[in-house]
Amino acid sequence: MEKRQKNNPIAVFDSGVGGISVLKELLKVMPEENYLFFGDSVNAPYGTKTTEQVRALTIRHATELFEEGAKGLVVACNTATSAAVRNLREIYPDIPIVGIEPAVKPAVEAKDHPTVLVLATPMTIREEKFQRLMERYENQGKIIPLPCPGLMDFVERGDLDGADLKKYLVELFYAYQNEKIDSVVLGCTHYPFVRDAIVETLHRPVTVFDGGEGTAREMHRRLEAAGLLCDRKEPGAVEFRNSLPDPTEKIALCRKLLSNF
Repeated sequence: MEKRQKNNPIAVFDSGVGGISVLKELLKVMPEENYLFFGDSVNAPYGTKTTEQVRALTIRHATELFEEGAKGLVVACNTATSAAVRNLREIYPDIPIVGIEPAVKPAVEAKDHPTVLVLATPMTIREEKFQRLMERYENQGKIIPLPCPGLMDFVERGDLDGADLKKYLVELFYAYQNEKIDSVVLGCTHYPFVRDAIVETLHRPVTVFDGGEGTAREMHRRLEAAGLLCDRKEPGAVEFRNSLPDPTEKIALCRKLLSNF
């Protein structure tokens, strides 16, 4: 593999700005790499679309990113991962492609038979991939899937601790106020940005898990196996793009989330 290709960027794809939480972990693991973050805000949210719609959008944008020279792809969206990562790997078998999934495994293994509340988009919870994930660990703990329609919209607006968000969370958790919850899994890449508000609303000590760190380590492993880790020693660059006709405000939000997270 030529040096030029090694130094090409890693693409990070999301339906909006939530994937910045994964980009942050990638920068910790591989600070010397270049990154191209693309958010498809025109078509957000993905979590309320059909599987077929999400698959088509994800494959289309991934193809565009590969045509521009991206050497690998992180699908930093649980919904898009469920719908399209298997297909992408079939179409592009020689390109490192990593998705993300709810961190159910570390949550159920953290203590003996815990009660785990999994927050995710409605589509992620409907998907067969998530159902198989639950079945794999159902004997190790009590796993409660909780669809959160609209939660990602608060992050997309930059509302990380406002009154409307807190009202939404109070209503979301109302049915579980008497449930003994040990762990919370943030099953959407947007949710780490409202982690503090979630913990505060639950009014109890919980351990919080998300899949960003594991995804970053897996991309490093796949790039290394493919001989595609870059040769630079100095920090790489991050480029932000968005599908909105005027992405100025959204890109500014991306930069803010990355710097403050």
